[in-house]
Amino acid sequence: MPTTKDSESRKLLRRLQAVMAESAEGQERLDRIVRMVAESMTTEVCSVYLHRDETTLELCATHGLNATAVHVTRMRVGEGLVGRVARLRAPVNTADAPGTPGFRYMPETGEEVFSSFLGVPVQRLGERLGVLVVQSREAREFSDDEVYALEVVAMVLAEMAELGAFVGEGEALRPRHQQQALFRGVSGQEGAAEGIVHLHDPRVVVTRMVSDDPESELARLRNAIDALRVSVDQMLTDASGDSAQEEVIEAFRMFAYSRSWLRRMEEDIDAGLTAEAAVEKEQTAARARMRNADPYLRDRLADLDDLSNRLLRMLTGQGREGGALPDGAVLVARNIGPGELLEYGRSLKGVVLEEGAVGSHAAIVARAWAIPLVLQARGITTEALSGDPILVDGDQGIAHLRPDDMVRSAFQEKLAMAAQAQRRYASIRDTDCVSADGHRIELMMNAGLMADLPSLAGSGAEGVGLFRTELQFLTRNQIPKRGELATLYARVMDAAGGKPVTFRTLDIGSDKVLPYMKAEDEPNPALGWRAIRVGLDKRGIMRMQLQALLRAADGRPLTVMFPFIAQLEEFLAARGHLLREVHREKSLGHTLPETLRVGAMLETPSMAFSPRRFFEEADFISIGGNDLKQFFFAADRENERVRRRYDTLNVSFLSLIEQIVNRCAETDTPVSFCGEDAGRPVEALCFAAMGLRCLSMRPASIGPVKHILLRSNLAEVRQVIEDARESGEQTVRPAVMAYLRTR
Repeated sequence: MPTTKDSESRKLLRRLQAVMAESAEGQERLDRIVRMVAESMTTEVCSVYLHRDETTLELCATHGLNATAVHVTRMRVGEGLVGRVARLRAPVNTADAPGTPGFRYMPETGEEVFSSFLGVPVQRLGERLGVLVVQSREAREFSDDEVYALEVVAMVLAEMAELGAFVGEGEALRPRHQQQALFRGVSGQEGAAEGIVHLHDPRVVVTRMVSDDPESELARLRNAIDALRVSVDQMLTDASGDSAQEEVIEAFRMFAYSRSWLRRMEEDIDAGLTAEAAVEKEQTAARARMRNADPYLRDRLADLDDLSNRLLRMLTGQGREGGALPDGAVLVARNIGPGELLEYGRSLKGVVLEEGAVGSHAAIVARAWAIPLVLQARGITTEALSGDPILVDGDQGIAHLRPDDMVRSAFQEKLAMAAQAQRRYASIRDTDCVSADGHRIELMMNAGLMADLPSLAGSGAEGVGLFRTELQFLTRNQIPKRGELATLYARVMDAAGGKPVTFRTLDIGSDKVLPYMKAEDEPNPALGWRAIRVGLDKRGIMRMQLQALLRAADGRPLTVMFPFIAQLEEFLAARGHLLREVHREKSLGHTLPETLRVGAMLETPSMAFSPRRFFEEADFISIGGNDLKQFFFAADRENERVRRRYDTLNVSFLSLIEQIVNRCAETDTPVSFCGEDAGRPVEALCFAAMGLRCLSMRPASIGPVKHILLRSNLAEVRQVIEDARESGEQTVRPAVMAYLRTR
């Protein structure tokens, strides 16, 4: 590293440290910094532009431009050279600013007389905060050393902004982490909750940025790197024999032993930064470089983020939050796996994620717990602090952070109305679900965890229409043993207290990738190697699970359902495997189930047109509404742009449901509907009107669904549907809603 770079950046950082140590208010401190930077770099101008919102920059301090333009001049991201720096998240360095494409003339600043322009982004770990600019009359490009020195100053400014060092006049200098903020995401689970933020992985705040002792900081960094490498090596040892895990950890280890990563951080320390500031600077730079990279490189960025965060925790002593959850905790995270979420337990009031998919298993866990979940709330982990008040509206997919009194009051009214509705549903919990015109509808609950089973009695469900068996596989680092599964399934039956439980065999693939199985690189996983296709190819896993189910029954009735059947031969093959295991268990002298019912999930349109033999051979059919709808409309249920485009009450989809019901009636095959739509009262009413007499849903939906069915005449609703269909309507929803309003 060149000596000039060392000396220039160190000199600049020492002066910056002196300014930071002076007693001053936010605006005054910012004014002193721009004056100091201009003097140190011998430029006529230094200016700081900060974001007032996501798309707008505001001039917040300047030395050399017209002072009256401060907090007046604003520009959009991408507008002018300053906006270009913000958009690209990269420096712009030119000797002829007015002649550079994109230059914007702003007469109030008087900057047209300055030829040279150097702007660098002020950013922190991917968060865009502003732009730092120097300008001079002399037409010249700034040297690499000068660019580096200004980038270091920008990094320090970003950390100071995070710590609230520049609070003052102007929208862009509003106090960070103090103003109310609204985050619009996607509904992952309905419901509403008021609580306080609990960050899953709280940010490490670097409070010491500048050092006068490079040797000491280098030693701290190298010691932390050594400790990090030891921990990664231990992870690799622990994964010995598991090729899939070893492959992932080897990629992780590659970064930990990267000489270029270490060298860049050592250079930053030589330039005057502390060890932790150097780590964060390189983490921010990597995020900027890889922001628009291909998916493979973005996955590697997650590895580098994890390593950087581990290093920062080692260097600062700031660990992940531990101990008991605070009362009213709402979990806020970038993303989270089902195992991590389960560790928090049911005491959470709600969950808000920056990422996440509607069909993810974290979402399934949240639904099982009946707690509101908001997904894809972009930016909330950056803005939120643990302890912040938060309102979670799972119905609308909205999170209100640090809400004002007006928002809080309106929200509390919504909570009161929801509580009143729950009391009404509790009063009909033990009432048989019989429609006003005498049709009996069986309401079952979906489950996947032992923790779900207490809801069986409290919800009024008549049994478990779907027990997802994959969650026990997804939350472990290695495949569970047959004995462990048999014990778990037996406990599920015990907890059901004699009520029926339908076990769905392992449904993995698509968005459900086991951590100990190598992920398949498929262009369209939802249509790929998943569910029964995996079971028929990986027969050892299927046999082990079927044996566990048979042994768990121990003489009790057993109901098994195979997922994602797309043709008759798949069902016959899967059932054949089960019957062979029954024969084997009998030959070993084990107790067989009292009765055995074998069914299939109808999740592909192909099975609605399958041979009559399919309906004759299956003991029962369960319509898997979530997948059936996405394949029927060719609309990916994980894609927010299209998944809400198509209505469940579309005439064509209801006609498909009707066809399945009629075909099952021809062979006297019991049929149910299982999925999110079964738990939506209006949809459930229409399904019942189309002839379905069994619906399976999350426990919290049973009350609202029973409430509407008890008060409805299914024959009248069926006539409303028929009239809408005959009149050429695309969806029956408006007609059904109009009917309900009159009733």
